[in-house]
Amino acid sequence: MEKNKSGNGLLITGLIVAMLFAALENTIVGTAMPKIVGALGGLEMMTWLTTAYMLTSTAIVPIAGKLADLLGRRMVYLSGIIIFIVGSALCGIATTMDQLIYFRALQGLGGGIMMPMAMIIIGDIFTGAQRAKWQGVFGGIFAFASVVGPQVGGWIVDSLNWSWVFYINMPVGALAFVFIALGLKSHKVTGPIKFDVLGMFTMLVGVVSLLLALTFGGTEYAWGSWQIISLFVLAIIGLVAFIFVENRAEEPILPMHLFKNRTFTLLNGIGFFLSLGMFGAIMFVPLFMQGIVGISATDSGMVMTPMMFAMILTSILSGQLVRKIGIRIQMIVGMAIASFGFYLLSTMTIETTKLQASTDMVILGLGMGLVMPLLTLALQESFPKSELGVVTSSSQFFRQIGGTFGMTILGTVMNQKSSTLLTEQLVPTLEKLPPQAHEMVVKMEDLVANNPQGLYSMLLSPESMSKIPATMQNMLVPILKGTLVDTLQIVFLVGLAFIIAGLAFTPFVKNIKLSTEDKESPEEKKAS
Repeated sequence: MEKNKSGNGLLITGLIVAMLFAALENTIVGTAMPKIVGALGGLEMMTWLTTAYMLTSTAIVPIAGKLADLLGRRMVYLSGIIIFIVGSALCGIATTMDQLIYFRALQGLGGGIMMPMAMIIIGDIFTGAQRAKWQGVFGGIFAFASVVGPQVGGWIVDSLNWSWVFYINMPVGALAFVFIALGLKSHKVTGPIKFDVLGMFTMLVGVVSLLLALTFGGTEYAWGSWQIISLFVLAIIGLVAFIFVENRAEEPILPMHLFKNRTFTLLNGIGFFLSLGMFGAIMFVPLFMQGIVGISATDSGMVMTPMMFAMILTSILSGQLVRKIGIRIQMIVGMAIASFGFYLLSTMTIETTKLQASTDMVILGLGMGLVMPLLTLALQESFPKSELGVVTSSSQFFRQIGGTFGMTILGTVMNQKSSTLLTEQLVPTLEKLPPQAHEMVVKMEDLVANNPQGLYSMLLSPESMSKIPATMQNMLVPILKGTLVDTLQIVFLVGLAFIIAGLAFTPFVKNIKLSTEDKESPEEKKAS
């Protein structure tokens, strides 16, 4: 059957628009958060604006992939866009922080449905060789969104008001909806459809409990608190029940037999470990640049830009390169380059310049850009199109879970190492201060024990530093900077260990051959 090229053109345009505005959303909202809190209050609930979106968008991904296989791509994708638009509109008219958090969760459901769908559809309409190019392009779009999002968010907040951070999604989403509705064929369902409702429920209980425990453990609540322990217990019960249910379901959300497939397990393992380590760079390089080098928050954000542009470049080029050297070789090379980039980050010192840090980030970005598009591509080439939705969404799901684990583990390493070093180096100095400084000493010692990152925030705030006498600054700042450098070196080394763990998987990946024939998906066969 000859492809409808004009339809594909409309569809690709819609996919690009939908992915761009969905990927931009979180970075734009992050920039607008201070204005939102200023308007609505509820500073103590601010983290929930991100957490609510992250919980729902992560948990829905595997469900969306399975529904796409059962109901067809068109129905699921368009439903996701509608949910995202409605959630955005409600966010814009929210009058309290509680309302905004609930509406962000709804918006996250739509975003979580949309994000894997683009890659699933690319897998449907292109051959493996063509898919390599397009998935690289879409990977570049995602990296591009990470670069321009903060600038777009800042412009919207400064020029209009915070509500337009959400309202902007409505016309753009409507445009994506029209293009996709016109370009994507409908799927005619034949026979009864069996939904794995119990699987959906147990998976949501397990995943949401795990994400909540990882998000709030060590920050809102101590790791040993009953709240966090209860969440972990609930997560274990939910996930064990999910496995039990999936082994008996007729149409499981995530078929357990996939984990017996070496390619499925290896590729998702690589994606998981790469995301574990990657967030070390995203979270802590700006802290290093502000706290050690002493540049502004705006300039520290620009440190990430070279990494993202390097990812864009290699994501686009990877589609051409993989046809020459193969998936396995490119994956080994990419993970090796990313490992070298992390090693360079671990060698940064107080003398590190902005140029050197940017160079290190470029190397890391080059490696990640070579690997990221391949994870989905290799999975799609290894499974029939009847399972394309499930395997494609699984790739994104494990990467998102890996990112959450990464933020938690590396944040915990940061706090524990900081507390140890500050206790050894800062506390003895504080005890030598005169009695007049007793109140400040007590506060600092409490921060050393319970929130060492709060102490480092002094290095990021000229206002806080101005309240400390110059003689005390001369005593304290070198210690704070020295312990911060030592701590971040350990954090980056832990991140490097995760990347190396992912690298160790790559030689065992089959050298998957990219298909050159255009095989019809089940939907296309039914439509024809």
